[in-house]
Amino acid sequence: MIEKPYLLFLGDAPDQLAAKVAQGIKDWRPEDVVGQFRMEGCKADMGLQDMTIAQAVEAGARTLVVGVANRGGHISDAWISVLTEALQAGMDIASGLHNLLSDEGALVAAAQMHGGTLHDVRIPTVAYPIASGKKRTGKRCLAVGTDCSVGKMYTAIAIEREMHKRNMNATFRATGQTGILITGGGVPLDAVIADFMAGAVEYLTPDNDPDHWDIIEGQGSLFHASYSGVTMALVHGGQPDALILCHEPTRDHMRGLPDYKLPTLEQLRDTALPLAQVVNPACKVVAISVNTAKMGEEEAREYLSDLELRMGLPAVDPYRQGAARLVDALEAI
Repeated sequence: MIEKPYLLFLGDAPDQLAAKVAQGIKDWRPEDVVGQFRMEGCKADMGLQDMTIAQAVEAGARTLVVGVANRGGHISDAWISVLTEALQAGMDIASGLHNLLSDEGALVAAAQMHGGTLHDVRIPTVAYPIASGKKRTGKRCLAVGTDCSVGKMYTAIAIEREMHKRNMNATFRATGQTGILITGGGVPLDAVIADFMAGAVEYLTPDNDPDHWDIIEGQGSLFHASYSGVTMALVHGGQPDALILCHEPTRDHMRGLPDYKLPTLEQLRDTALPLAQVVNPACKVVAISVNTAKMGEEEAREYLSDLELRMGLPAVDPYRQGAARLVDALEAI
C-alpha cells in the first residue's frame, strides 16, 4: 500500500498539462495531499502550498508522488537529488513513469539505507491472458478521445461518482498511472506487453451483475500516431456497451505532435464505433464530454449548446457541470 498523505512533486514541469498526474490527484483526492514541491523553472502549479521536503515531513507527508507525466516517462537526472532527499527524510516515493525508480541506483541505495519504499505503479503485477473476445455479463462504458489528456479519466471518475450518488452499481476501472494512484488499483495498460493488452482489459472488467457498470478509464487516442495502440486494446478488450467521446476544443494540434491536427468529433465517432461494434454489435455512442477548462463560463455554455445541436448528443463538461446528463444517457440504453 502507498502510504498517505502525499507531497506532490512537480519537478521542472514545462507546463500545467505535464503535471497531469498531480492535477488528477489534487482534483479527486485533495484530502490525501499536504502540498507541492516545485523545482526552479517549474511552470505547473496545483495551487497548493509550496513545501520543502522538511516542511512536508513536518506536515505529515508519508510519500512523495512524482506528479509529472513527461513524454517517454523519464526520471530526469535533475530530480534525483530531491528524490534522494525525500528518502533520507523518511518518506517513500511513488511514480508511474516508464523509467522505473527501482532502476535508479542512487534511489535504491537511499531507500535501503533509510528504510524507504519505492513504488513503481507502472509494473504489471498479473500474468494477463490473451483476449478471448467472449461476451461478458454486466455493462461497460469507455471514454475515447480526440487526443491524449483531454479528460477521459476525469469523465470516468465523474460518472462513477454520479452513479454512486444514485445508488447505482458502478466501478471506475483505472488503466493508467494517475487513476491507479487515485484509486489504489487497476492495470498499467501501456506497460503491458502488446499481445496481452486487450486481455488485461478483459481481466480488469470481468463478468459482473447485470446492472453493474464498469466505467473504464480511456487512454491515448485512435488518431494519435504515438499512442493509438493502447486505445485499440481498450476498445476491443473493454467490449463497451457505450462510448463517450472526449474532446478539448482549444487545441490546434495533437499533444506532442505539432504536425498532426485533432480529428473532428464526427471522425472520432465514425471511427471508434465500428471498431467497438466488432466485439459488441450493440455498442452505441451516447454522449460527449468536453474539457472546457480553458474557456470562460459563457463561452463554454455556447460551445456545448452548439455541439449538441451539431452532433445530436448530450454535451457537457462533467468536472465543471457534473456528470448527471452523461449518466442519464447511459441509463437510457
